[in-house]
Amino acid sequence: MAIKRFTRQRRAVLEVLRSTRRHPDAAWIYHEVKKRVPSISLGTVYRTLDALVREGMVIALHTGGPTRYDAFTEPHPHLVCRRCGAVLDLDLEVGGLVEAARSAHPELVVERAWLAFEGLCPDCARSLES
Repeated sequence: MAIKRFTRQRRAVLEVLRSTRRHPDAAWIYHEVKKRVPSISLGTVYRTLDALVREGMVIALHTGGPTRYDAFTEPHPHLVCRRCGAVLDLDLEVGGLVEAARSAHPELVVERAWLAFEGLCPDCARSLES
């Protein structure tokens, strides 16, 4: 399903997501987009994020807390911090996982890989050392 109209609100949501590597939730995105488009509602942000995910322009990350969003859509793994909930990109190659899964299970329609590690982000790891 193609996005019918690339409105000012949709453009602002995508620009905010592309400007950060934080993997923000919808509330953070709403706060940032509201600076650019003061009339935007939280509901519009949620609908826009849903459309961008369906379109493949954004990835939704379900980590056990609020859904996080990532505009970097190339296959890559994440680390989810078990203390603060931060989501960080890991520089590891995972592109071959989809092909391996397709080969091992041809009866399935494997579309993408989402790999997450659990551990501590640098800030939380440092706080344990103190």
